[in-house]
Amino acid sequence: MSEQTGKIGIVGAGNVGATIAYACMIRGIGKHISLYDLAKEKVEAEVLDLNHGLMFAPMAKLDGSDDLQVLADSDVIVVTAGAKQKSGQTRLDLAQANTDICTKLIPELLKVAPNAILLMVTNPVDVLTYVALKLSGLDSHRVLGSGCVLDGSRFRFLIAQRCGVAVQNVHAYIAGEHGDSEIPLWSSATIGAVPVSQWDIAGFGSMTAKDEQEIIEEVRTSAYKIIQGKGATNYAVGLAVTTILQAIMWDEKRVLSVSSLVEEYRGVKDVCISWPSIVDRQGVRVKLPIPMTEDEEAGLCRSAATIRRVLGTLGF
Repeated sequence: MSEQTGKIGIVGAGNVGATIAYACMIRGIGKHISLYDLAKEKVEAEVLDLNHGLMFAPMAKLDGSDDLQVLADSDVIVVTAGAKQKSGQTRLDLAQANTDICTKLIPELLKVAPNAILLMVTNPVDVLTYVALKLSGLDSHRVLGSGCVLDGSRFRFLIAQRCGVAVQNVHAYIAGEHGDSEIPLWSSATIGAVPVSQWDIAGFGSMTAKDEQEIIEEVRTSAYKIIQGKGATNYAVGLAVTTILQAIMWDEKRVLSVSSLVEEYRGVKDVCISWPSIVDRQGVRVKLPIPMTEDEEAGLCRSAATIRRVLGTLGF
């Protein structure tokens, strides 16, 4: 695979799937982007709309169909299809319905694209990443979830906003479940090379314990606010997933807090959770040995236990 020839397949032409296709197109990621959806008119309309804008973006081939064969020979398949999270629901509430969908879908995807990397986006993403891994039988580095990449972006934005700096200069990660039990890694968060805990720059404020509590609460609840206001999240998650795809397609070896299998690490075992990892053309390569406080480590174990309990109810 190369950035000139790589093919991206996207399952689901709804808000998230179509936004991922659009973001990939305008950023020039993948020379062939294919959308699959059971709703024939919907997927054909999305592809037509995208192709009408192709003049203003890097050249690529875009197609779509309600026939799964459209995804044949994809290098990466992004799974966005599933029941939508409704106002008042948690991501974990979607587990059974979306596991049933994956049980039928994953084997069929591998028939048309046996060499693909699977990138799960459908919620609850950590649960479904594990389900996809077990159903596919693929090596664990080839199955990953979008995990806490978006949560980390929200985290960095809020830190940047409080401290009056560019979000690009904030380095901070969220780990664990993409959901209510996620863990902010405050102890390793920095602005430039300055630990956030030591940030006290004249004219740019400082970070208090109260600020930290308010920030993580907003990170955890912001998706609910967006869903209540407009029915779905799509722009930021579309950009987050596109960044993961860029890391894979362009072999960037980028550090991203994606969800992948943890066989045994810091008291966590046999579960897919988000952790800062190197992502490249082979998928998830290496989890970084980021220092943690005792509280952060305990929180990570609790988050993993939350995911494992849900998997148990699903028979995994």
